[in-house]
Amino acid sequence: MKNSVPVVLVTGASGFVGQHLARALLRHGWNVRRAVRVPSGAKDEIVIESIGAASDWREALRGVDAVVHLAARVHQHYEEYAIELYRQVNIEGTLQLARSAANAGVRHFIFVSTVLVHGRSNYGSSPFRESDLLTPRGVYGMSKAAAEAGLQALSETNALNVTVIRPPLVYGFGARGNFAVLEKAVRLGLPLPFGGIQNRRAFLFVENLTSFIQYRLTHANDKFDIFLVADQEQVSTPEFIRRLAAAAGKSSRLFPIPAPLLNALLKASGRREIVDSLLGSLELDLAKAAATGWRPQVTLDEGLRLALHEPQS
Repeated sequence: MKNSVPVVLVTGASGFVGQHLARALLRHGWNVRRAVRVPSGAKDEIVIESIGAASDWREALRGVDAVVHLAARVHQHYEEYAIELYRQVNIEGTLQLARSAANAGVRHFIFVSTVLVHGRSNYGSSPFRESDLLTPRGVYGMSKAAAEAGLQALSETNALNVTVIRPPLVYGFGARGNFAVLEKAVRLGLPLPFGGIQNRRAFLFVENLTSFIQYRLTHANDKFDIFLVADQEQVSTPEFIRRLAAAAGKSSRLFPIPAPLLNALLKASGRREIVDSLLGSLELDLAKAAATGWRPQVTLDEGLRLALHEPQS
């Protein structure tokens, strides 16, 4: 170790996962350095205005033992610009940071990728495994898959250990996207047309994700490794909504619409991401993560309850 108290650089530290992770690492004795685009005035922040092939990470990496790379381009509504933006941030930016970390003597680089490198659904087939041939869909999934490949090549020629984590939908307090939409609908008591959906999906409570990241920071010993991580229980979309409603003290108002009609209505409304992330099946084989000795400590029901309340500092 370079320091009596290990130092970890967290990119995307002001985001949903980043805020939860920084708090957890601080509680467990890490010295956290937060890379942010917009400063808040906190003493542990370092400003990196943009992430790309030319980003200068030297100051941010000085004295750092490990890096957790969360920052990424996630949503881009203008398709003609999306490919270039994803390439600049998710591929070139990731590899520039990893090369800089290796040059600075950082021992461990954790890259939070996405389960979408496997595709959007495995309905009718076996649960996804880390060893599967990747079939990413969409520019986001493809950019993450390309970054993973670049990191593997980099680890083969440097002393940097790399852990890749492929999470499914991450939920928790402050989550955005589809979880925020479902939470709002449940709290308002809105009827939801998912009652007839018969699928099975993996979800990941944010504190289970942060606990796995912490575990890898202290147990990694491989040059390059990949893990699928999720809550122990994998359930259907309507069951997830029922559990969410119970956590909020509400009644779930689910009604069935035939899946083909629901699919068509959602696509026509421009909500294609809901078709992919809520209607299809996405099962994960969690055996590899379990074989490390790590287990998710928070159940689905407890995670949903905690997701509805601001965590204590």
